[in-house]
Amino acid sequence: MPWKGEKDPYKIWLSEIILQQTRVKQGLKYYENFIKAFPTIEKLAKAKVERVYKLWEGLGYYSRCKNLIITARNIVNNHHGKFPDDYEQIIKLKGIGPYTASAIASFAFDQPFAVVDGNVFRVLARIFGVKKAIDLPEGKRHFNNLASQLLDKKKPGIYNQAIMDFGATVCKPAPNCIPCPFNKVCKARLNESIEELPIKSKKLAVKKRWFYYIVPEFQGKFGIIQRLEKGIWHNLFQFFLIESKKELGQAGILKEAERKKMLSKNGYQLVAVSSNRNQRLSHQIISGKFLRVKLKTSGKEKKDIIWVNSAGVKKFAFPKFINQYLREEGIV
Repeated sequence: MPWKGEKDPYKIWLSEIILQQTRVKQGLKYYENFIKAFPTIEKLAKAKVERVYKLWEGLGYYSRCKNLIITARNIVNNHHGKFPDDYEQIIKLKGIGPYTASAIASFAFDQPFAVVDGNVFRVLARIFGVKKAIDLPEGKRHFNNLASQLLDKKKPGIYNQAIMDFGATVCKPAPNCIPCPFNKVCKARLNESIEELPIKSKKLAVKKRWFYYIVPEFQGKFGIIQRLEKGIWHNLFQFFLIESKKELGQAGILKEAERKKMLSKNGYQLVAVSSNRNQRLSHQIISGKFLRVKLKTSGKEKKDIIWVNSAGVKKFAFPKFINQYLREEGIV
């Protein structure tokens, strides 16, 4: 992986932000594309927001992208384009928590800060038989203290990378205990509690949401708007959205669209209705469908609408839920 052994704090930071909530195999392609497009933090800071979001498209958790832009501009404008080399200054940057700050401080600047990610939690919980929940403050403090005690203060970057890699290749969720150098002292193996560790206090409750999109067409162009609501897909683009707590039929969707002034009665023709679609996020399931309509007038009085043809649609960043529809309908 290209970020291993990297000393440039910008590249380390970029890789860590991309790999939050993202598998390495998926994140690698995005990392390479970002480095190619923005080889320096100055290039990223000067980039148009739309271009950055387009490159991020498909990675999810878009608040990461928003914070990436904010932090890049902060470093260029307030730190003369130089990444802070002190942990306390690094952790003050937007979107950077203890884990990412420790990674940057140790990998780029050889500062003695232990990195504790999911792999490290698993290794320490099993070898030392720690039964504290990793998602509660007490548990996090315990693991951070333990990791700091074990840290090689002279070579913190190499040590941190080693224990993370050990968790990724040997002490995996389904571990390979035979060649493990700790198999004679690992408390989880000795107590037959490998599958129980690490412990989480609770599972996230999964929320069900219904998203119904009205896809407006006028003279060969599609009307899109930016999603400004807080929460998922913030700042991405979409079509008119009817969100419901329950499943709606076609008539109910159109009636609601008229009530919300998205469509005017008798001012459109229904062209097509997609099948039901689903996308599971970490804590919610999005279900819904798309209703494609042809408008009799453009509705230009709605100033937040951007009218684009198929080629123009490709320039904007959409959530995966909408991108799949666009590809299947041959719009992009």
